[in-house]
Amino acid sequence: MQAPENSSRRGSRSATMGVMPLNDMPWWRWRSNVRSALHMLSDPVFQRECWLAGHTGYGDVTDAVYRLVEDTWLDNWSAEKYVGTIFRDSQEAALVDVAVLRVLRIMHQVGPDAQVAAYLEHHAWPEAVRAARDAHVRLATSDGDDPDTAPRTLEALRLVTRTA
Repeated sequence: MQAPENSSRRGSRSATMGVMPLNDMPWWRWRSNVRSALHMLSDPVFQRECWLAGHTGYGDVTDAVYRLVEDTWLDNWSAEKYVGTIFRDSQEAALVDVAVLRVLRIMHQVGPDAQVAAYLEHHAWPEAVRAARDAHVRLATSDGDDPDTAPRTLEALRLVTRTA
């Protein structure tokens, strides 16, 4: 019997498993969380139809920001620190840094416990969405995924990133 492949090691790649690929980045679970957050933060239609409408299964703005910065500490230092582990290159890192800064600026102004509408109506929200979109498109494309698919549920993300 052959041992299961460790998809978190450089050079291996599995099928998409219907969600995000288990890619060749050493810290692919962190990358998956960052990608999930950027995906949700970059999609205004999703934000209106899921977050604003109160659909369960996707969390809210605060949940997305938490996934973006919780393990990575991108609220304290540059994504450049993670080139080669979470991010493929400096361009990915630079785009993520811009998105993080714009989203966090709004989070600090509005507050982490605000209603979804407070974020979506903030004057700088469209800029944050554009920055998140730029980063999301770059990361998804680098992973061979279609950046225009709808964001997946948090349960789907948990299934992909669970530790064996």
